[in-house]
Amino acid sequence: MTAETTTDRGVRVAGLTKVFGEGDSAVHALKGIDLEISSGEMIVVLGPSGSGKTTLCNIIGGIETSTDGKVEVAGVDISDVAPARLSDFRRDHVGFIFQFFNLIPTLTARENVEVIIEMTGRGDKTQVPKVLEAVGLGDRMDSFPSQLSGGQQQRVAVARALATDPDILFADEPTGALDLPTGQQILGLLQDLHRQGRTIIAVTHNASVAQIADRVITLVDGRIDSIQVNDSPADAADVTW
Repeated sequence: MTAETTTDRGVRVAGLTKVFGEGDSAVHALKGIDLEISSGEMIVVLGPSGSGKTTLCNIIGGIETSTDGKVEVAGVDISDVAPARLSDFRRDHVGFIFQFFNLIPTLTARENVEVIIEMTGRGDKTQVPKVLEAVGLGDRMDSFPSQLSGGQQQRVAVARALATDPDILFADEPTGALDLPTGQQILGLLQDLHRQGRTIIAVTHNASVAQIADRVITLVDGRIDSIQVNDSPADAADVTW
């Protein structure tokens, strides 16, 4: 795996199976998932608790390994690879935005982004101000998390995920900890990134978020229950819940 960003920002999954445990206590979290996500698509994965949506995205994102099946992400086959290789894959190809911002409280917004560049060895610290400006924090980059609103903290988390120019951006419940106006702002930011050609996969229990996606994948009991195509995705400012 190289540290070069590929022009292929898509996902191909075939026969993906994940089993936790063994014998009578085994839990079949995923049961033969087949899925393709094109470069530049915005996908929302929906499903009730226990449906397998988080497991699916964790495997695509290189956080977990599959029990069986093929997984190719951004041109890289991550099926049956060692944990150390998955760590390299995550560093080189994937960005994560979590529901809880996980910012380091003793670091400024700028430093919270810079530390990811230092840890991964990817990205350019001189570009951090531009990244923060791109998410609307050009005038708050030297503020500490405690001095920022919830929405501003989530914007720092987005900037942090973007700092290494990942091929694919994962968003786990990106609006879950936010009020409606702030949630709309974050969805608008994700929408802007998508329009710039970024591949985005969002996991959420909030069906309203699905309105901005190109496609909505609904999982039930470890299988794809439906795939809905949005011919005219809604503008984030019009999404309510």
